[in-house]
Amino acid sequence: MYLSLDPGSTTPLFEQLVAGIRAQVIDGTLAAGERLPAARDLGDSLDVNVHTVLRAYQVLRDEGFVDLRRGRGAVVAARQGDYAQLARDIDRVVAEAKSLDLSPSALTALIRKAYE
Repeated sequence: MYLSLDPGSTTPLFEQLVAGIRAQVIDGTLAAGERLPAARDLGDSLDVNVHTVLRAYQVLRDEGFVDLRRGRGAVVAARQGDYAQLARDIDRVVAEAKSLDLSPSALTALIRKAYE
């Protein structure tokens, strides 16, 4: 698992970590049942506090991407559906939005409305 964080970004480190792991689950880099590094080990490797990693793991658990179990750690959850196909569909929607000069915030608003 490769993750890169930007300490100078306005996005909090735990959110950057969530986004990185979520993207790897969606694109299939991280498979269902795969163990994530222990929070302390990942924190050490990224030079962040262990609580930052734990918060990210909790968000991922709440989103259904990770199962957290005492003694077993964080494991990529088994989910139904084809994330790879969803990622390709999103790429097509983003390309279409760009061709229409639609801003990211406008596209996000359209997606949120469709989700309701």
